[in-house]
Amino acid sequence: MARARSFDVTTLPGFAITAILAFVLLYAPIITLVFYSFNGGNSVNQWGGLSLKWYAIAAQNEAVQQAALRSLIIALWAAVIATAVATMAALGTTRRGKFKGQTFIYIVINQPLMVPEIVTAVALLIFFSSVKIATGYSGLGYLILAHSAFCVPFAYLPIKARVEGMDTSMETAAADLYATSWNTFRFITLPLLLPGIIAGAMLAFITSLDNVIITEFVKSAGQDTLPTYMLGQLRRAMTPEVNAISTALLALTVLILIIFYFVTKKRD
Repeated sequence: MARARSFDVTTLPGFAITAILAFVLLYAPIITLVFYSFNGGNSVNQWGGLSLKWYAIAAQNEAVQQAALRSLIIALWAAVIATAVATMAALGTTRRGKFKGQTFIYIVINQPLMVPEIVTAVALLIFFSSVKIATGYSGLGYLILAHSAFCVPFAYLPIKARVEGMDTSMETAAADLYATSWNTFRFITLPLLLPGIIAGAMLAFITSLDNVIITEFVKSAGQDTLPTYMLGQLRRAMTPEVNAISTALLALTVLILIIFYFVTKKRD
């Protein structure tokens, strides 16, 4: 009997051309952005010589410094809160049998992914405006909570996938040896779940760091983050400083991905 040949997508006609075209469309704009961030001229699209001038200008810009620090603070807090909530939600919805309302809970958790972001932003604006009027508080707490709520599903998906793929035999063994639920979670479940938690925290951090729409609706005066500051610059007079800031954000994202790769590789 003739052996059936396995299907290989790379053998399809035009696969190589399609793959190359996809990579060009994805990365050509990014490469162009990075290239023009080293432009010594004052135009964003006319080359004026190789220079680090705009990186120096951005680094010395007090508004950029404050916006960058604010973005990092919000993103770190949002990542921590969203990851903690997502971890509890993943364990609560996965480590048990089917139950009534399970699908509804999945929908509620993943709501920010299914609803247009502008809808979530308007809802948060209405809610937090009422809270601001009632309390008189208008600090960064609203942005942190808004980003945390939006980032929960981004952290939830990799953590849930990790929980579903975990072997429960070690937890069962711990229970047989009379370990408490807390010790079982602390010494067995948490270390096994850590790669998923790191992945979820990374996704939540990056999602919060580059968020524009929700930030624009929720922030108060003087609470610009780096993305909203860049958006404001684009509305005024765009200079290669925006290219330099974008390249710095890109470098930070790549660095996070590299660290995540080595951490999870070592853990696995």
